[in-house]
Amino acid sequence: MSDTAKTTSAVDSKGALCTRIVVIGSSTGGPQALQTVITGLSEHFPCPVVVVQHMPAGFTNALAGRLHSVAQVNVREARDGELLEPGCVYIAPGSYHLRILHESGVRRIALSDEPPVGNHRPAVNVMYDSVAHLGKDVVAVILTGMGNDGREGMRKIKENGGYCIAQDEATCVVYGMPKSVIDAGLADEICPLPQIASAIEAAVRR
Repeated sequence: MSDTAKTTSAVDSKGALCTRIVVIGSSTGGPQALQTVITGLSEHFPCPVVVVQHMPAGFTNALAGRLHSVAQVNVREARDGELLEPGCVYIAPGSYHLRILHESGVRRIALSDEPPVGNHRPAVNVMYDSVAHLGKDVVAVILTGMGNDGREGMRKIKENGGYCIAQDEATCVVYGMPKSVIDAGLADEICPLPQIASAIEAAVRR
């Protein structure tokens, strides 16, 4: 689908301005999982989606392009300083941490080449930490991956009232990152991969 065929909407199904943001973390097995989730989002998805996928520099732009070609929403590699728009999916570039800044009522992306966190850059925890203060506006998703990146950031999101969706063991390529979140008691929903998009849609429209 071309850029011109994709439109964005800043309102939810009740006609109200959508203030929510979706943040997704993934690692091993993530590209295919992300394709399942992102292609399941509706054409008029009402809020931005920001993704940290553990991936080296040079690969994330191709991932974004591939997802854009098959999704109903716009997908692109994130750029430093750009404003978040509803109905757009932003993939953190490989080798850069991604934070979401909230200033003067707008949200923008900030990239940095600070040292790895937990051996990862980008790190899911860095992204999650940056939105935890937004409280109930945050819908956080943790997908397949090795290790526990995202657990401590998810803890902060939950402490502030955010909502957590975790991929279930049966559909994970590696049941590491979701397991660490689930075992810590942080998941509001545990979903098979094919059901995660609909769970996100329901969560942002609550």
